Amino acid sequence: MSPAPENVDLSKLETLTVEMDGHVAWVTINRPQAYNAFSPTMEREMRETWQAFRRDDDVRAIVLTAAGEKAFCVGIDRNEGEFTALDEGGGLYGTSNDYMYDDPGDNLGPKACDLWKPVICAVNGMAAGGAFYMLAESDIIIAADHATFFDPHVTYGMAAVYEPMKMLQRMPLGEILRLSLLGNHERMSAETAHRIGLVSEVCPAAELHERAKWVADAIAAQPPVAVQGTLRAIWAANDMGRLNALAMAPSILTTGTDVSVLAAGADSFSSGARIEPRTR
Repeated sequence: MSPAPENVDLSKLETLTVEMDGHVAWVTINRPQAYNAFSPTMEREMRETWQAFRRDDDVRAIVLTAAGEKAFCVGIDRNEGEFTALDEGGGLYGTSNDYMYDDPGDNLGPKACDLWKPVICAVNGMAAGGAFYMLAESDIIIAADHATFFDPHVTYGMAAVYEPMKMLQRMPLGEILRLSLLGNHERMSAETAHRIGLVSEVCPAAELHERAKWVADAIAAQPPVAVQGTLRAIWAANDMGRLNALAMAPSILTTGTDVSVLAAGADSFSSGARIEPRTR
């Protein structure tokens, strides 16, 4: 994984738009003419964006969404660049042989790019195939009520491998098996995605931006080191298992605890001031 160039201008990306709202970065996939399918350019720009956020302390939370109302992302765009090289005289996607396979979606997710700041994914339509690279590595997923989830790989003769492997951490085994094996024959509704725990909230499309903004703003309002330490701890337990993660817990706790911030938190508690919480 190569670092993003120091001179990357996130205001001049071809496939994404990046806007700041306070301490929240809004990343919008902007290829509606292609149902927001990802291209080689988008894969590169996504990697550069995630890595730029690592160096920017003003960014405390990120919302990832997409342009339009039809699709969040429908996976790989087979009409773009090297993605058309599928098994034409060599390995997958133009590699020299199949042992040299390069996963074309490997850098789409924030965790693959070593970004450990909360990502809220606002799904505004169809999420298919390669969209799961991003969904699997988001921290909170909110869906518009018309959003659907499906994986067409097997329908078109390709094994679904990387996407279900990643999504198995977000979905029950039986659900990812059904979604992956049925291909284009069935789409999971936002309501079903909520019932199985894939998404935490479903709302009307007109309210999606507001709901995602509320969550992102609330997270960004809290001490960032504590938030990022919490994020690392939960993902460590998810990826490594409970016992291995517990062995790392003391170092994560000490790294994620700022004594001055902790003291300010104690003063706030002692003052009697309280946040008025929203009930979900």
